[in-house]
Amino acid sequence: MALASRRSLGTEVSFGDRTLKVKALDTYDFSDTDICLMSAGGSVSKEWSPRIGAQGCVVIDNSSAWRYDADVPLIVPEVNPDAIDIFRRRNIIANPNCSTAQLLVALKPLHDRAKIKRVVVSTYQSVSGAGKEGMDELFTQTRAVFVADPVEAKKFTKRIAFNVIPHIDVFMEDGSTKEEWKMVAETKKMLDPKIKVTATCVRVPVFIGHSESVNLEFENPITADEARDILRDAPGCLVVDKLENGGYITPIECAGEDATYISRIREDGTIENGLNLWIVSDNLRKGAALNAVQIAELMVARGLISPKKRAA
Repeated sequence: MALASRRSLGTEVSFGDRTLKVKALDTYDFSDTDICLMSAGGSVSKEWSPRIGAQGCVVIDNSSAWRYDADVPLIVPEVNPDAIDIFRRRNIIANPNCSTAQLLVALKPLHDRAKIKRVVVSTYQSVSGAGKEGMDELFTQTRAVFVADPVEAKKFTKRIAFNVIPHIDVFMEDGSTKEEWKMVAETKKMLDPKIKVTATCVRVPVFIGHSESVNLEFENPITADEARDILRDAPGCLVVDKLENGGYITPIECAGEDATYISRIREDGTIENGLNLWIVSDNLRKGAALNAVQIAELMVARGLISPKKRAA
């Protein structure tokens, strides 16, 4: 069942090989629905997720509205599946920020092996992270550059075509942006509260796929070869790391794929027990839709929900 506000009532949307007609959220009865995938933004989720959860339906929310609530589990199934057990407190489960999700898929197995002390991450985030408006702006500006038309910045604070913008979300009092703060807070909640994290988040002129340059400092020794072997066996990870031209993954290759790709694995000689990684993933999949579906699959696999009549 596809649900939205009354403005979208009757609109047709595709779902696999089917076409669904949108129904009104405010009149829908969730009492016989098992799972609701909420992708309507933070304000809608704040209002409706508790109401839906009170009817016995579990909400898996893609917004940031519930990520930092102590009574709501924040889940990446490859990272902290056991944390899902507290979902009954509110019947809400939060999906993490796209840049955090792919980061922690790669970090979790390394943390289990050698215990990460500090993370320094710089992101190269695609415009699809800002939604359809972001993708449209990159396309429109790129075309304008080639035909010598005026270039207008509407969605982003500066021109994004043939440029990079070190600013995602609002600025905070300490000088970081909220996107950077999210990566810090979510890493601590899902992986380990003792890990020190610093992030710089940058918007780049790429349509789909977030990339991350990551520097790690561990408590215990770990070599690049050991890290490769660990990551090759880790769920959700795919290592492409050859010391040759093109022996690494870029956003073009990851678009439309489910895996989190890791390349450029090498030791950092400037610190004790240090590694550098290059991590790339489709932000619309592992960073959003795929992770939400994996959370639902995790609930079913663990017998945490009792099937009812239909799904929302």
